[in-house]
Amino acid sequence: MAKIKSLNELEALRKSIVDKRDPRKTCITICNGTGCHAHGCAKVTDAFIEELRKQNLASKVDIRKTGCHGFCEKGTLVVVKPQDIFYHGVKEKDVPEIVSETIGNGKIVDRLLYTDPETKKKATYEHEVPFYRHQMRLVFGNNGAIDPTSIEDYLAVGGYSALAKVLSGKISPEQIINEVKKSGLRGRGGAGFPTGMKWETTRKAHGDTKYVICNSDEGDPGAYMDRSLMEGNPHSVLEGMVIGAYAIGSHQGFIYIRNEYPLAVQNAALALQQAEEMGLLGDNIMGSGFNFHVRINRGGGAFVCGESTALVASLEGNVGEPRAKYIHLAEQGLWGQPTNLNNVETWANVPIIINKGADWFAKIGTENSKGTKIFSLVGKINNTGLVEVPMGTTVRDIVYKIGGGIPKGKKFKAVQTGGPSGGMIPENLLDLPIDFDALTKAGSMMGSGAMIVMDETTCMVDMAKYFVTFLEGESCGKCLPCREGLRQMKEILTGITEGRGKESDIKLLEDLAAVMIDASLCALGSTAPNPVLSTIRYFRDEYIAHIKNHKCPAGVCKELINYKIVQDKCKGCKLCIKACPVEAITFTEKGKPVILDESKCIRCGSCYDVCRLEAIKIE
Repeated sequence: MAKIKSLNELEALRKSIVDKRDPRKTCITICNGTGCHAHGCAKVTDAFIEELRKQNLASKVDIRKTGCHGFCEKGTLVVVKPQDIFYHGVKEKDVPEIVSETIGNGKIVDRLLYTDPETKKKATYEHEVPFYRHQMRLVFGNNGAIDPTSIEDYLAVGGYSALAKVLSGKISPEQIINEVKKSGLRGRGGAGFPTGMKWETTRKAHGDTKYVICNSDEGDPGAYMDRSLMEGNPHSVLEGMVIGAYAIGSHQGFIYIRNEYPLAVQNAALALQQAEEMGLLGDNIMGSGFNFHVRINRGGGAFVCGESTALVASLEGNVGEPRAKYIHLAEQGLWGQPTNLNNVETWANVPIIINKGADWFAKIGTENSKGTKIFSLVGKINNTGLVEVPMGTTVRDIVYKIGGGIPKGKKFKAVQTGGPSGGMIPENLLDLPIDFDALTKAGSMMGSGAMIVMDETTCMVDMAKYFVTFLEGESCGKCLPCREGLRQMKEILTGITEGRGKESDIKLLEDLAAVMIDASLCALGSTAPNPVLSTIRYFRDEYIAHIKNHKCPAGVCKELINYKIVQDKCKGCKLCIKACPVEAITFTEKGKPVILDESKCIRCGSCYDVCRLEAIKIE
């Protein structure tokens, strides 16, 4: 790979790559993100290669292994371009039919098309699928179009053109920072701090060396936006980092990435190698005289290392513990030097802003939250996956227009945003616009972008206990308010879910939360009470039911529920008897109801799960 020594050489290379590619040539793009690997995409890809060879079509068709397409619920995803024919749930056995019918004869394989569950209408093309139709995929869009292991693919879609614009000498570092400030871009990692202001502070800070860090230590339950972006389009992140480094005056960068993300680590490392070999990274980038080197550091999986000062401590080789932010990282960070830290999605927005302009970017979103945001939509939702929407899109639109609503006709109950430290948004706030300010006002937060949907079978007290338990295990234990506050919260919530709750517990939880918010060392502790406070705020009746009535309205907390046989519905089929692990159900005679011995019942729910006649109810 020849090194590019000038901006003209980059554009010449880009032109030669594009000229060699016939836009009319058939290209089969196959999702090879982590989610689709679980669906068997590797075997599907190999099957396409082999089948094209068998049918003498290999020279006429390109195969492209892409990153995550987002619609993880329906993998393996296959899109036939340039028509954009969309097939989902593709298995190895489906490949010969796709190749012979669609590739060979131009016919559609109807059974592999997406069918709208409500209208029963089939979608032939990707843009017709509701999941995609209601999105605005500025950052994530190229994930489904390029091979993340090919720098040529990234160049073919305009990659590194923003960097070329910056290094052309026509834009000064100060002008770049002003453009980012003008765009209104705020950090996508959770805090939502204005990106341009952070860059400006770092540039003006006194220090011999300045560092740039990409935070890819994504640890929220249900969140995988950064992982998928780093897996599917690592060059977009790297380009943003180089632009930021040039604006700040940094010559050394770090990508801090979870070691549990092997594909992301692999693709990021390959992107660094390719960029260095091509002269887009390293010394004298594109002959501009600007030097910038990047190193990958693997995180050990500590959730607290997503916090900026804990991450820096880990990079330095110390225990990943936060420190008090009397002095910000921008002034004194890594090894005591000015340091700029942004997350994966923030960096990937930078080339878009440089290419499209701050004014264009600022037109998207709300007054104080500009651009788009990628969310991982998971939980009790029909269309699990990654969605990218303009800031200000309502919860209702995300859950119903994109997410396809709640499975099995269940009723929407709440959605948690912002990861384990986020709050629960109830049904009466379905029309809440999703942006930094609106979520904070509602008692939640943007966080990194996890959205966990809950239905009527979810116990909100139990959910608060789950997230508090998670955070207790992930707390570094350095400060007492977080360490002891979370432990005490977990004990109180456990008591409530086990029927030992007292009326004073709710007030005690609120008092503990106030202390943690005011006195915790870092954001983990100060935001940890959000799940508790938001469930008390919006679902206080469930706490009361647990404490006063010793009942769990959702039928989740085992100590507070009983199973009953509905006599007129039970036909004595014996499925529940086979499922019961403690022989608490007795068969009388064929066609007669079974008998449940409540003294033996361990409330495991096995009988309830297997009953097809709704003959077992929870009380």
